[in-house]
Amino acid sequence: MVSLPECAVIAKPTHIRPDGGLTMVDVGAKAASERFAHARANVRMSAAAETALRGTTLPKGDAFVAAQLAGILAAKQTAQLIPLAHPLPLSSVTVEFDWAAPGVLQIDATAKTNAQTGVEMEAMTAAAVAALTIYDMTKAVERGIAIESVRLIEKRGGKSGTWRAEE
Repeated sequence: MVSLPECAVIAKPTHIRPDGGLTMVDVGAKAASERFAHARANVRMSAAAETALRGTTLPKGDAFVAAQLAGILAAKQTAQLIPLAHPLPLSSVTVEFDWAAPGVLQIDATAKTNAQTGVEMEAMTAAAVAALTIYDMTKAVERGIAIESVRLIEKRGGKSGTWRAEE
């Protein structure tokens, strides 16, 4: 059994029924509001993989286009992948790429909606699947590519307001 740190103990579990079963939280009575989330994934690779990725000389084609499309499509399928996530009407999903350092591709994904619950899972799913697609498209050049992190950078909206990760 995993022990949670004292600060992580939840006062009232939100997804557990009194009988111990799981439930999707009922958000029906909540007012819809603008929601936004920004997530990031970092992918580390060799110089050869970076060169092939930058030069679009990979055997499978342009990995950036494939990863961008995969991330957007994944965000739209989040409720199918994460068991207790609500299906949301997404108004926008973006997936962008930048080189954070030599050999480190940074993938930034954002999701927006006007709904009764947030889009953190959609943004994180977009970033994660885009990173997996970069791996898949680039593995012919290097199998040792590492997806080093997928994390929430910022969320806005809802009862809890704005949250930003510390740098």
